[in-house]
Amino acid sequence: MSGVTEISPVGDDVRLGDLGEHAILKHILRPRYGGVRGFGDDCAVLDAPEGLRGELVATTDSCPTPLVTILGETDPYHAGWLLATINLSDLAAAGATPLGLVVNYTLPKTTTAGEFRRLLDGVDDCALAQGTKVVGGDLRDGPVRQLSATAIGRCVPGSRLGRTGAEAGDRLLLVGSPGYLWAYALLVEEQARLPESLAAEIRERACRPMAQVTAGRMLATTGLARAAMDVSDGLFPTVRSLCGANGLGARITTDIRLDDAPADVCAQSGLGRFELAQAWGDWTLVVAVRPQDVELAKKTLAGEGIAAQEIGTFVPGAEGISLDDGEPWEGIAQERFSPSSWHGGELRQLITDVLGRRAG
Repeated sequence: MSGVTEISPVGDDVRLGDLGEHAILKHILRPRYGGVRGFGDDCAVLDAPEGLRGELVATTDSCPTPLVTILGETDPYHAGWLLATINLSDLAAAGATPLGLVVNYTLPKTTTAGEFRRLLDGVDDCALAQGTKVVGGDLRDGPVRQLSATAIGRCVPGSRLGRTGAEAGDRLLLVGSPGYLWAYALLVEEQARLPESLAAEIRERACRPMAQVTAGRMLATTGLARAAMDVSDGLFPTVRSLCGANGLGARITTDIRLDDAPADVCAQSGLGRFELAQAWGDWTLVVAVRPQDVELAKKTLAGEGIAAQEIGTFVPGAEGISLDDGEPWEGIAQERFSPSSWHGGELRQLITDVLGRRAG
């Protein structure tokens, strides 16, 4: 549920450009966030959970055009949800407890109040699902929609995770369930068909991805994780970054498990499970764990209903990054300022670029 506490006199069809900033603040934002301490000030006031000490961490990220928009899901709610998830996922990789989100929206004047509310609903509902809330932000008009946020969190003393800390011999755990976003793309493209209930499950997971905040915090506070990074640009660049940060190589298995529904989509589309699992958009984590801690880590996460699987081993840097057949891994990457940087596009070509020609 969203955090609206008062009824606004502004109808959903009113354009923001016809309201002006003062009226937007008064009639849309204040009814929603007026009870937040410091509302209207330039700086957010954060309330740390009682008894929680440690390091404050912060991250900031913008939200690109969500793939689900290209798939026909044009409700601004999904962009709001994704904006929160993108930022909270970085906190998850640090093992942090979220304290709040500070948001920044640039919106065209033709944006309606109803569209704006749906955007806010998406951010608020995702934040609430992760035990946090919006604590401040900024709003301005511009020719195109631009969304960004800053997430602040706190780590238990001595538990903060980063990209460094792994050693040769450590195992790589993939935390979370991959494959849902691009499985939905394949369903929309009619390269696979599922019963309505399963298709609806894939759609829900694609439209409302969840950052692995609970998993990151548990692995950090128990000392089971040595390093971590969220999978925001694809599995390959995540593993590559962890290897680079630690001066290591890695040997990765292609035998990655998917949940039954996306695995069925793979089979119908002529794709291997690894091809779907290495794509981006599901906001999983890759975590370095000592060999002797692998089973305990998986058991600990399973107790919270969180999937985790071992996908490889860190090796000396001279051995490079390879797959289990010994061949070097040259995987896909959504790399900024490169030809693969995400800017949307035509669906069939995107599927080909991200999942391989067999899916095209």
